[in-house]
Amino acid sequence: MRTITIYLLALATFFVVQNTIAQEDYKEKVTDLQQQKEKITEQEKEALKFEVEEINKRLSNGQITTEEADSLKKGAAEKRALNIADRTAIINTRIALLERNEGILMPDVETDPARATQIRIGIDIDGKPAEEYIFSRKNKELKYDHRTHSDFVLAVGLNNAIIDGQSLEDTPYKVGGSRFFEMGWQWRTRVFQNSNFLRFNYGVSFQFNGLKPKDNQYFVTDASGQTVLEDFALPLDKSKLRMDNLVFPLHFEFGPSKNKKTENTIRYSLQNQFRMGVGGYGGFNLGTQQKLKYERDGENVKDKLKRGYNTSDFVYGLSAYAGFDGVLLYVKYDLNPIFKDATVEQRNISLGLRFDL
Repeated sequence: MRTITIYLLALATFFVVQNTIAQEDYKEKVTDLQQQKEKITEQEKEALKFEVEEINKRLSNGQITTEEADSLKKGAAEKRALNIADRTAIINTRIALLERNEGILMPDVETDPARATQIRIGIDIDGKPAEEYIFSRKNKELKYDHRTHSDFVLAVGLNNAIIDGQSLEDTPYKVGGSRFFEMGWQWRTRVFQNSNFLRFNYGVSFQFNGLKPKDNQYFVTDASGQTVLEDFALPLDKSKLRMDNLVFPLHFEFGPSKNKKTENTIRYSLQNQFRMGVGGYGGFNLGTQQKLKYERDGENVKDKLKRGYNTSDFVYGLSAYAGFDGVLLYVKYDLNPIFKDATVEQRNISLGLRFDL
């Protein structure tokens, strides 16, 4: 009689390795083990480097004395040297066993880097396997921090203009009413392989710079092609010029980071760490529009005037930021004039907060 049996079978490491190694050329296994010996030395040296960096940070912060730091470094070096010796000896023993037994050996659950635990779920019909599924979990090698990370960037704040021959106090634009908004995406790449102190940040952002004139004025382009401010015929409830830009920021970022270590990973973390960046940006003006709100003959009127207003087609400037974690004080300054061929040049300047999310 046909019988159907559903079973769950956990296979120990002995059965997995016994069935696989016997079918492979043991000389290739020896070569793999030799390579593992080299990795052991690299891993222990890298771990020692991280430990020494942490000791130096504690010394710089005044948490320990120079004598204590030297003692801790010596102890760390001795520990890593013993680790290399012991782990290498284990690999040498495995190589000797492989060569002596021509690839057939008992796996060691503590040292076998290829060990895996398998779970087999299958269906038997008349004592013969009809279908089966095998799931394996292998130990992961130690992975170091990714060289590049990415963040969503959001910035808001005050906007205004620096005019040739005038101080910022004499600006014709409202300080509180003129604002900027920026959003985009950035990539942060570690410059050096074994240090996260210096990063190169680059990305793409949309910038929206607004200027609100004082004294019931608005922007017009006169007969000579100059964009100037003139008085509006009716009382204005709102007058605002907005410039929309697509830019590509580039910054060098400085600052310490924490090392987060787990069994399989080593990660750099900027959480609660001070950092600052200096650099600039370049891009294009996507469009310029002016919004006017006023009352005429008892009716509320809203005008949206989408014109060039002779604004610069290309935008470029300097920017910097500083702060802790993902909250940063942010400043940017356009090197290009706001209006092309202007008799008196004006350049946009912004100050606010930036959030790296």
